[in-house]
Amino acid sequence: MPKVKPFCGIRPPKALVEKVESRPYDVLDSEEARAEAGTNEMSLYHIIKPEINFPEGTSEYDERVYSSGAEQFRNFQENGWLVRDKEENYYLYAQAMNDAKGELKWQYGIVLCAHVDDYMNGVIKKHELTRRDKEDDRMRHVRETNANIEPVFLAFRHNPVLLELIDRVAATEPVYDFVAPIDGFSHKFWIISDAADKATITDAFDKMDALYIADGHHRSAAAARVGAEKAAGPDAESSFYMAVCFPAEQLTILDYNRVVKDLNGLTSEQFLSRLAENFNVEDRGTEIYHPAHAHQFSLYLDGHWYSLDAKEGTFDPSDPIGVLDVDISSRLILQDILEIGDLRSSQRIDFVGGLRGLGELKRRVDSGEMRAALALFPVSMEQVMNIADTGNIMPPKATWFEPKLRSGLVIHSLD
Repeated sequence: MPKVKPFCGIRPPKALVEKVESRPYDVLDSEEARAEAGTNEMSLYHIIKPEINFPEGTSEYDERVYSSGAEQFRNFQENGWLVRDKEENYYLYAQAMNDAKGELKWQYGIVLCAHVDDYMNGVIKKHELTRRDKEDDRMRHVRETNANIEPVFLAFRHNPVLLELIDRVAATEPVYDFVAPIDGFSHKFWIISDAADKATITDAFDKMDALYIADGHHRSAAAARVGAEKAAGPDAESSFYMAVCFPAEQLTILDYNRVVKDLNGLTSEQFLSRLAENFNVEDRGTEIYHPAHAHQFSLYLDGHWYSLDAKEGTFDPSDPIGVLDVDISSRLILQDILEIGDLRSSQRIDFVGGLRGLGELKRRVDSGEMRAALALFPVSMEQVMNIADTGNIMPPKATWFEPKLRSGLVIHSLD
């Protein structure tokens, strides 16, 4: 039973939200953050990417950098760029981007505080492994700022009670309503302050079996470690961390594609011949070809696109991991043919999120930077939840959620 609660959000005034808000810390590097912040002293990057407060080349893991993030967080509040709500609220956050048909698709998440014990005990379920160094980085940031500056991205299974409440709140005037720069995605934000609505939300989550991490495994792990470190009791504010919980059926997972630097000493003809052992290979010509269904892949090689359909018997439909296209391609192509083992550390492979499109795969191969590209059919949210339910872990670089949550719309203090 997930334990959730409302909280006194720390938010920018409506007139300043577009000055403060930003992309999440982990989707851009220091140079990009420095460029996006520019001369804007209100940019949240000064808190979540505080290395930009120092000369170029300063390590993001420098002790001074973490201290600077905390100092900036205090300054933002002192300057009135971030203001704490006077009562505990839930919040509603909506995002929209164009779907494959070019139609605007909205998703609506409830912003709340989830309990760290639920993460530790598996009520909040994960589908990815975390890296200790990334956990340590986020833990130091949470510890220094004494806050969850950015939310974790969670999902819940279909819930009619919450969907009705979301529809009703979304029909009212939002507090924030803007289109983000760079990606052009739309964002809206509401305050849920009605006592009856807050009770409904708390009760609805209490009746669920589980919540699922879509994105933010390291932030969840860091929050849990800080909560354990503080050991202030199960009802203490530091025993909760901020999350946005979306209905699973509203979420979009894009393809997460691969580009490789070499063919492991094989010629193109030899590589295609090896592929034909486990796939039905068809030359699709020079026009970009997207995988049409699960277990079909698109290969870009020597200016041509090929469809690769996995042959019967190459995967076990009853295996929640083995049935995934990311596992099939890793096992039968990257490992068996190209001998690329650890996808997390190999320098012979790179990964391209589906938002960039297959044109980016073509560009990187045509430029000579990469030798070939492999496009995958995206996994479904149902597959992600089933894997989490069975206690399994997805292979690396399997999911790419869009839109990403904007940061800076609301912050949770651990006090």
